[in-house]
Amino acid sequence: MMKPNLSTPMTPLTSESSDLQQALAACRRSFLTTAFFSLFVNLLMLVPAIYMLAVYDRVLMSGSESTLLMLTAITVFLFLVLGGLEWIRSRIMVATSARLDEHLGERVFDAIFTQSLTSGGTIATAHPLTDLLQIRQFLTGPGLLAFFDAPWIPIYVGLMFLFHLYFGIVAVLSMLLLAALAWWNELATRTDLAEANRESIEATQFVQRNIRNAEVVEAMGMLPRLRARWSARQMQVLTLQSRASTKAGLINALARTYRLTIQSLVLGLGAYLAIQKAISPGLVISGSILLGRALAPLDQMIAGWRGFLGARESYGRLDTLLRTIPERAAHMSLPPLRGQVTLEDLVIAVPGRNEPILNGVTLMIEPGTTVALIGPSAAGKSTLARAILGLYLPARGRVCLDGADLHNWDRTQLGQYVGYLPQDVELLDGTVAENIARFGSIEADRVVEAARWAGIHEMILTLPQAYDTPLIGRGVALSAGQQQRLGIARAIYGRPRVVVLDEPNANLDMAGEAALMTTLRHLQRDGCTVVVVTHRTNVLQAVQKIALIVQGKLARYGSREEVLAAMAQPPPAVSPPRPATGTRLEHVLPVVPEQTS
Repeated sequence: MMKPNLSTPMTPLTSESSDLQQALAACRRSFLTTAFFSLFVNLLMLVPAIYMLAVYDRVLMSGSESTLLMLTAITVFLFLVLGGLEWIRSRIMVATSARLDEHLGERVFDAIFTQSLTSGGTIATAHPLTDLLQIRQFLTGPGLLAFFDAPWIPIYVGLMFLFHLYFGIVAVLSMLLLAALAWWNELATRTDLAEANRESIEATQFVQRNIRNAEVVEAMGMLPRLRARWSARQMQVLTLQSRASTKAGLINALARTYRLTIQSLVLGLGAYLAIQKAISPGLVISGSILLGRALAPLDQMIAGWRGFLGARESYGRLDTLLRTIPERAAHMSLPPLRGQVTLEDLVIAVPGRNEPILNGVTLMIEPGTTVALIGPSAAGKSTLARAILGLYLPARGRVCLDGADLHNWDRTQLGQYVGYLPQDVELLDGTVAENIARFGSIEADRVVEAARWAGIHEMILTLPQAYDTPLIGRGVALSAGQQQRLGIARAIYGRPRVVVLDEPNANLDMAGEAALMTTLRHLQRDGCTVVVVTHRTNVLQAVQKIALIVQGKLARYGSREEVLAAMAQPPPAVSPPRPATGTRLEHVLPVVPEQTS
C-alpha cells in the first residue's frame, strides 16, 4: 500500500538547529541558573571538612565550649541553607522539564501523526512521547545534577593538594580510576542496550499488529504460534538487558567498593602523616571528607549512567524525528471552499516500484457534481481518492481545490469543508456525538442533521445513552455496518463542500445501502462535490459522472450514461455480458495486473 504524505514534504536531516535543540536553547537561562546555585551548593559542601578541621585543631586544643557551640550553630545554619539551595535547584530542573514539554509537547504530538501517515499507520521507532518523557525524567533526576557538580571536582582536588601532596595524588588517581570505570561502563553496555531497545520496539509493534487482527488469530488458532514468536523476541530482549545489567552492576559495585575503600585508606594515610607531624589532626578527617565529596559526582554519574544512555538515545530519536518531519507551515486563510476539484497531470509514485500507481491523471470535477471512481481492483482508485484529500505528495502534477494548490490550504481551515470515509472505518475514543462532530464544539442540530442524512438517527436513539453513548474502551460495541454509517455521518457533518467516500457500502445491508443512496441525493441537492469509490453498480444510480481507472490511468470520464454505454460495448473478439444491478463492476472490466491502490 502506498504510504501517504502530508502537505509538508519530508525533508532530509540538516545541520540547522532542530526544534528539540531550539527548545533546549530556550531553557538555557534555567540551566545557567542551576549552575549558579550549584556554585553555592558546592561551596557549602566544604562546610563538613572545615567544621572537622576547626573542631580537631582549635576546639580540642583550646577546650573552649563556647567556640564549639558557635561553630556547631553556624554549621547547622549553613546545612539548612545548603538544603534550601538543593531544593531550589531541583525545583528549577522540574520547572525546566515542564517548560520543555510546553515547547515540544504539541509539536511531537503532531509529528507522531505525520510519521504514522508516512509509515502506513505505524510508528517506525519507539513512541516519541515516551522519548520526550525519558528526557524529562533525566532532567529532574540526580544524574543531571552530577554533571553540574563535576566542574567543581578540580577545586576539591586543589584543596587536597593544599592539605598535602599525597592527598592530592590519591585524589587524582582516584578520579582517573573512576573516570576509567565510567568509560568502561559506556563501552560495555552501549551496544547491548541499543540492541535491546530495538528488539523491544519490534516486539511491541509485533504485539500491536496481532492485537489489531485478534479475531483472525483466534478464529484460526494462530495464537500459540504467534505467542511463540513474541516469546523468542522477548527472550532476546531479556538476554541483552540482563547482559548489560550484569556488566553495569559489576562496574558499579567496583566503583562503590573502591570509593568506600579509598575513603577509609585516606584516613590511614592522614593518620600516618599526622604521626610524622606533616599535617594537623584536623586534616586527617577533613581530607577523607573532601575526597568523598570530590569523588561523589563521578560516583553518581556511574550509578546513573543507564539513565543517561536512555536519555541520549531518546534525544537522538526525537531529534531525528523533528528534523525529518518539519513543522507545518502556516498558510493565509483562503475564501470558503466551493468544491471544484482539479487534477493536473497527476503522478503518484512510491519508491521500489517500476511504475507509478497513478500516471498522468488529468480531471476536473465541477462543484456540486457526484462522481464515481470505478475500475478493477488495485487500479489506483483509493490512491486517487486519497490524493484528492492531500494525503499523497505528487511526484508530478498537482491537485487543486477551487484553483488553489491543495498544499497551499491551511489544513485546519480546509478540514471543515472536507469529509472523508476511508475503507477501514475507525471511530475514536469519545461519545457518538463527539465522533460525528469531529471532536469540535457539539451543535446538537448539526449532529442530528448529519445522523439523519446518514440514515442512522433512529439507530443512535436505541443506544444506551443515545448520542451521549461512549464508544471504544468501555463503550458499546458497534457492528461494522453501524460504524460505517457513523463514519458517513462524520464525513458529512457541517455540510462540507467536498466529500470522498471510499467503498461506503462495503459493510452495509440493503437498508444501509438505501440510506446511502438517500445520503448521496441529500449531498447533491446541497451542492456538495462527492467522489465515491465503488465496485457495485447500484451506487451508480445516484451519481452524475463516472471516472474509469485502469492500470493507474484515467481510461474514461463522462456522464454516467456515456461511460456505462461505452463499457457495455463488446470488444472486437469476445462480448462480455452486461452486469446486473448490484453486481461488481470488476466482472465486466478488463483484467489488469494487480497494483497497490
